[in-house]
Amino acid sequence: MQLDIGLRGRAPQISLARLAVFLAIIGPGIITANVDNDAGGITTYSIAGAHFGYSLLWLLIPITFALFVVQEMCARMGVVTGKGLADLIRERFGVKPTVVLLLGFIIANLCTTTAEFAGVAASMEIFGVSKYVSVPAAAVLVWSIVVMGNRRSLERVFLIASSVYITYIISGLMLKPDWKFLLTQTVTPSLSLESGYLYMVIGIVGTTITPWMQFYLQSTIVEKGIKISEYKYTKWDVYVGCLITDVVSYFIIFTCAATMVVNLQSAVIYITYSYMLHGV
Repeated sequence: MQLDIGLRGRAPQISLARLAVFLAIIGPGIITANVDNDAGGITTYSIAGAHFGYSLLWLLIPITFALFVVQEMCARMGVVTGKGLADLIRERFGVKPTVVLLLGFIIANLCTTTAEFAGVAASMEIFGVSKYVSVPAAAVLVWSIVVMGNRRSLERVFLIASSVYITYIISGLMLKPDWKFLLTQTVTPSLSLESGYLYMVIGIVGTTITPWMQFYLQSTIVEKGIKISEYKYTKWDVYVGCLITDVVSYFIIFTCAATMVVNLQSAVIYITYSYMLHGV
């Protein structure tokens, strides 16, 4: 009887302890995946939905599984080796290939950074703020956070920023979509050899699985000092992050498809009907 009471008393403590460990470790996976929904990513998903409707929703299924594999692999290498991705590449392939790779990586990151500030300029101009004010202000803010903050403060800022993406899900739910139709579109691949369609497929894959994500994820895990015994929590952190980011991408695509494509079709129908009635 006493043994039974003791076991009952211990169970919640074990669960709370595991939850505490998970909350302490959580961060790198969710941040890395969600920050990928940046200005360039949101623009790509929006264009995909606006131009191709629901026909590209199916693509997010294989992309999600690919993201699972790539992110989990980098997380595992970081935990097991205790080294960043660049270090492992240098040890395996040598200095020269690593330098060439990192030069390309720097160029890609500069392009990504340019896209981010372009997104800041475009979004703030909607509220009447000049880009000559918003871009420098954003640059100073980012510089201050990165230079003056530490790993923990940066992680908190990024996690809070990641929570903003829920607004895309809310926007999609407000449309009251036909879930049966969406499910059909999601599980039914729609293939086309049209150049615009193929470029968009490449763009979605490229904006969802990017090089900087792997470098950042692995280096963050190494810096955080996650042990092999704690890896199972890191793995779920990665899986949850990948799932959340692609759910957000899904809602962006179908929301733009529902608003832009449907409204365009309505406009075409209205113009056709007016022409039939009035000849104008």
